[in-house]
Amino acid sequence: MSVLLEVKDLTAHYGDFQALFGVNLALKQRETLAIIGANGAGKTTLMRAITGIARVTAGTVTLDGGRIDQLSAPDILRAGISMVPEGRRLFPSLSVEENLLIGAHARKGSGFWNKGRVCELFPVLSERRHQPSTSLSGGQQQMVAIGRALMSNPSVLLCDELSLGLAPVVIREIYAAFPTIRESGTAIIVVEQDIGQALRVADRVHCMMEGRITLSGRPDELSREAIHDAYFGITHS
Repeated sequence: MSVLLEVKDLTAHYGDFQALFGVNLALKQRETLAIIGANGAGKTTLMRAITGIARVTAGTVTLDGGRIDQLSAPDILRAGISMVPEGRRLFPSLSVEENLLIGAHARKGSGFWNKGRVCELFPVLSERRHQPSTSLSGGQQQMVAIGRALMSNPSVLLCDELSLGLAPVVIREIYAAFPTIRESGTAIIVVEQDIGQALRVADRVHCMMEGRITLSGRPDELSREAIHDAYFGITHS
């Protein structure tokens, strides 16, 4: 599989505070890449830098071989990168269906995803399409957020802390949608604090600490000890 999204030597700042230090990663077509790390490791900043929300001060981001790091956030969305933000951030005054339709405003052509396909992926959304989004459970709201992001037919879907605050049975149901999303042609980057969940769904894993990637590899080649040490910054003499 060819490389779809590539991040090279990426540095990002919030004002004078440097949040990323020379980050490198590559996402292949139809791949799931997990990024793990403790709070403050730089995971969300990396997602925000890729989507044009955080300020990139050095390095490059390319999608399908074309640079996108100097584009605005709306232009990056139109180019094919969509994000499911931490905390879902649905529009509380809108219904489930209206929240989904907002995601279609950046749609590129007539790709795989539309309202019907999203409701096939998460049938409960069809049943509750006319309800206010805030009347749904946390897990159902997360499904709306994923569906809204898919409605733009992205080539890359970024998912920030999908499992935060959700029951294990709900988390399994949400992650069970990943194979269908990948089969549609969308590659996925998922940020997770839950190491076990990340290892179960990912083709490859990057661990971050203090704005740097400290460990990379396939789940079957990374030992629990190596992940633990990279997560907490432990070195062995």
